[in-house]
Amino acid sequence: MTFEKRRLSINHWAEADRPREKMIANGAMNLSDAELLAILIGSGTREESAVELMRRVLADCNNNLNTLGKKGIEELCCYKGLGQAKAVSILAACELGKRRKNTEGEERCRLTTSEDIYEYMLPRMQDLSHEECWVVLLNNSLRVIDAIRMTVGGWNETLVDVRPILREALLKRASLLVLSHNHPSGSVRPSRDDDRLTERVKKACDVMNIKFLDHVVVTDGAYYSYNDEGRI
Repeated sequence: MTFEKRRLSINHWAEADRPREKMIANGAMNLSDAELLAILIGSGTREESAVELMRRVLADCNNNLNTLGKKGIEELCCYKGLGQAKAVSILAACELGKRRKNTEGEERCRLTTSEDIYEYMLPRMQDLSHEECWVVLLNNSLRVIDAIRMTVGGWNETLVDVRPILREALLKRASLLVLSHNHPSGSVRPSRDDDRLTERVKKACDVMNIKFLDHVVVTDGAYYSYNDEGRI
């Protein structure tokens, strides 16, 4: 990095060099420790950017985050550009890192049958007076990654855009996908629109190599599964 770039504020850097933009574009794992810490403190000084400041702080800690986490607020405040608020942010992040190591991963709900899907979706839909369409994303172990409401209100198959459904699956790196919507009328019988939507989602999933597991119609007390009926 040139001296001229160091003197520029981060806002004047090329977009690919800015920590926030790099994280959005490439993910947090592709940022250095100094860049991640620079996002926390937000700004540096007139003489050096937030990234350069945090590189200097880390160098004094032998580039070891554990050593950084053992510093006190007063020690960090000795660096020009690090006030009390920024020092607290750094140490809070270090403490969160320690706590994460000692925290067990959250057990994700596993959906292995259409009944599991129904029981999972019923609390979200049973009291609704309008229709909603949801997509449930799962990993290879059939554990839920996320459940996302795609449409609200009256709808038909032409109003449900398949592209956002596939986009969510790709962004969340889902291997399997479940579609679900409710019938406030209480009838579990799928409509022609339901059938056409199921066909469209199935074709799109086949193209993207995502397994379309089921489309479940939810009512209060009963459900319809396209998979159980051999229609997927």
